[in-house]
Amino acid sequence: MTVSGSATGRTAGSGRRAHQSDWMDTAARAGLVAYAVVYLMIGWLAVELALGDRQGTPSSSGAMRALAKQPFGDILIWVVSLGMFLLVLWKALDACFGHREERDGGKRLRKRLASAAKAVVYAVIGFSGLKVAMGSGSSGKGQETWTAKLMNVTGGQFLVGLIGLAIIAYGAFQVYKAWTEDFADKLDAEGRSGSTGTAYIAFGKAGFTARGIAFVIVGGLFGYAAVTHDASKSGGLDQALREVLDQPLGQVVLCVLGVGLACYGLFTLARARHLSK
Repeated sequence: MTVSGSATGRTAGSGRRAHQSDWMDTAARAGLVAYAVVYLMIGWLAVELALGDRQGTPSSSGAMRALAKQPFGDILIWVVSLGMFLLVLWKALDACFGHREERDGGKRLRKRLASAAKAVVYAVIGFSGLKVAMGSGSSGKGQETWTAKLMNVTGGQFLVGLIGLAIIAYGAFQVYKAWTEDFADKLDAEGRSGSTGTAYIAFGKAGFTARGIAFVIVGGLFGYAAVTHDASKSGGLDQALREVLDQPLGQVVLCVLGVGLACYGLFTLARARHLSK
């Protein structure tokens, strides 16, 4: 074995040990608590929006700004941001060294890619928290800007449409996971048993359903932007929920979605306590 090969082997071994360590387990649980807080805030902001308060922004960055306004908000926003970066570390290690129980190499690769994608999402939320903590929270225009830039390159309209379809597919998969209870394996055996386990599963079904519907709407906005060649028609979770509000029975539907998103936060809290190994 060459020196470089030996060094690579030692690095991989260290990574696997870190991924399986007790401190990583603790870090993941702490990060999940932070993620749960973000979703609880998003659900609360969505319900407030449905009831007529249009000041808040029901999105991850809006949740961070709302947290900053709470008592001890300066401390809270730093703690939640740190939790998100702990999740980034967890999923990055997962992407590199996780899912070794999968004998099918293709399935293992797909799961590792999914872990890498989650690490990116957690990083975005964490950085949005840092921006708020340092007084430069997102204005909400960044989404439209990158969509407009992409739309103007060769084939950009087609790419935006593909992004929309991918987001819709992901949302539909979230709903599928909800109603097949495919998410239940995220909890250990204790977390799935008894009346408490039944409640956790109910939170998960409601949460994954609401989250999936929200993603489908977001994907639909990207698709509409691609068809109309108008980047301003695309948007994130905030714009998707505002679109719901403008529909018939929008207040009722948005309240239900807000409660569902908060249920996802409650399920994530349960997952932090009963994290499946």
